Amino acid sequence: MSKPAILQVGPYPDWDQEPLDAAFDAHRLFEASDRDACLAKVGKDVRAIATRGELGADRAMISACPNLEMIAVYGVGYDAVDLAACRERGIAVTNTPDVLTEDVADLGVAMMLCQSRGMIGAEKWVRDGSWNAKGLYPLKRRVFGRKAGILGLGRIGFEVAKRLAGFGMDIAYSDIAAKDYAPDWTFLPDAVALATHADFLFVTLAASDATRHIVGTDVLKALGPDGMVINISRAANIDEEALIAALSSDVIGSAALDVFEGEPALDPRFLALENVLVQPHHASGTIETRQAMGKLLRDNLSAHFAGQHLLTPVT
Repeated sequence: MSKPAILQVGPYPDWDQEPLDAAFDAHRLFEASDRDACLAKVGKDVRAIATRGELGADRAMISACPNLEMIAVYGVGYDAVDLAACRERGIAVTNTPDVLTEDVADLGVAMMLCQSRGMIGAEKWVRDGSWNAKGLYPLKRRVFGRKAGILGLGRIGFEVAKRLAGFGMDIAYSDIAAKDYAPDWTFLPDAVALATHADFLFVTLAASDATRHIVGTDVLKALGPDGMVINISRAANIDEEALIAALSSDVIGSAALDVFEGEPALDPRFLALENVLVQPHHASGTIETRQAMGKLLRDNLSAHFAGQHLLTPVT
């Protein structure tokens, strides 16, 4: 019996690639020197697309696969998948939520601590001899007891808030509506009100057309010159032009960013700013979580081809 043909948009670790190849006839688009020619050759055979959150599947790719039945995303974000094209053709979409939630929350809190306490600069201070030659490292800002704002109290935002509660922080959040599972935290109606409250603004909401650039000039001004923005969601949720301008002119104090427009070729102006902590989109980047993500992606594919209910459909 032949294996179902799938289109693999980007590479996966060996621990995922081997079982994927064993179960499916995987056409590796990322290895093709001519992507259009590859799609023209194999597109008619493809029944599923296996992709990553930042790679997605656009309308042209979907159109090149006339027998496509589902798209499985390795990651929680699916904004790079053309959902409208999928709806038009009844194509199912899955992602890998929950298994990465706590690692992403961990990194967000770690970035806050690292940036607030100046840990990158402090290590350099020791290594380059400044501690010995110049004395104590310049004072930084505390975290405990200060105010945190969570923009989007979904799975990841909730886990971030739980961790911040351990620091005795004053926690507020903004979402479509108040959440009954967060009775001890303050609901604020919009991003500007939340930024006005916060010393640390965590961006943890899902990306959509409605949230594009939700953190813009008004929100950054409300956050203020001592404020920090931490983004562990999607780059599109922040207006990068407004953020760079705010960081360059002390409108806000600092930023800690794991995601960027056009990554990995991020705007080089970020690299020239000393008040930005940059990370390579690796909030879910632990061995344990990446293994769980790969298994969930494959389990969704297997469920589909076995005629079973999908484990984590995007609705």
